[in-house]
Amino acid sequence: MFRDRYHAGHRLAGALRHLRGTDSVVLALPRGGVPVGFEVAKALSVPLDLLLVRKIGVPAHEELALGAVVDGTNPQLVLNEEVMAAARPPAGYIETALRKALAEIERRRRLYLADAEPVEIAGRAAVVIDDGIATGATMKAALRGVRRNQPYRLVLAVPVAPGASVDELRSECDEAVVLETPEPFYAVGSHYADFNQTTDEEVVALLAKARAWRRST
Repeated sequence: MFRDRYHAGHRLAGALRHLRGTDSVVLALPRGGVPVGFEVAKALSVPLDLLLVRKIGVPAHEELALGAVVDGTNPQLVLNEEVMAAARPPAGYIETALRKALAEIERRRRLYLADAEPVEIAGRAAVVIDDGIATGATMKAALRGVRRNQPYRLVLAVPVAPGASVDELRSECDEAVVLETPEPFYAVGSHYADFNQTTDEEVVALLAKARAWRRST
């Protein structure tokens, strides 16, 4: 369906052209979402920023998410109340995990963006982008976290995702733009000819390019 993430981003930008000229910001989930988001931000002529999400796992079962911390000017803790009720984490566990998650988010933001501050989301159209969705758990936390920062419109935009995951996420955003919903789905990478891992160096370079052309416009 897609040659690579840049091709996917170019196609996605075409489906989002109604946002050109609006006060929008593209929020890309690293690392794979950044090349996709770069093409969209360039086509729409809007800022590109990262949306860093860190899972908080159940004690001794880290793969099961109690919740997640979502980056931004006001980082947000999003908890899964059903898992919280079943797991009953000990007193102080969430607070400790939150501090660790925020520290890791800050480390990654500095790695990718040096001292650049997060782009303000409040009052803007926030376009949340990844290279695809599988279960949708991370994206659900991401959308809920962004929503709490009060964008006037929240848009989910991905090249490919299972139809069931998209249906579940529609209630979390104002608009869902998904180019392909193949069945059977298998995995995100199976719908790309080139799905090589996006490197840290590529992320840094793309963010620098995005800042440079924003300054020149």
